[in-house]
Amino acid sequence: MEGRYVRESVSEYSELALPNDTNALGTLLGGKVMHLVDLAGAMAAMRHARTTVVTASVDYMTFLHPIRVGQLVMLRSSVNRVFRTSMEVGVKVFVEDLYTGETRHTSSAYLTFVAIDDQGRGVPVAPVIPETEEQKRRYNDAARRRAERLALKERHR
Repeated sequence: MEGRYVRESVSEYSELALPNDTNALGTLLGGKVMHLVDLAGAMAAMRHARTTVVTASVDYMTFLHPIRVGQLVMLRSSVNRVFRTSMEVGVKVFVEDLYTGETRHTSSAYLTFVAIDDQGRGVPVAPVIPETEEQKRRYNDAARRRAERLALKERHR
């Protein structure tokens, strides 16, 4: 199976933070951010695999800065590494104040997606080819994170 470059999976998604998705303090709900992260991650995974994908796991998330009503939420995702039927996708979340232009990194997460067929069975995914030093670092780090995920899964059986 021929590989695909990381750049072919890069996806960007933006959305305005609206009152319906905020808490009593006027900041975006953590669950809404997680929902957007899942969507952005799935876009990158589907662009790479060119088939349906399902979320298998999400590594922990931290919320570095609040996202307030009226600010622009921007997500950037790409495939870090492919294993066989699964792939790790990295997602970064940024917020932009539309009045000042200030942009801040608010969250990051690693998600694992599995490519499936019409019957819900896992299907092999083309390898990912990192090109830049950052992509190569993320590719190598993904193997360590996968080992940690599998060990954690085994401990919880």
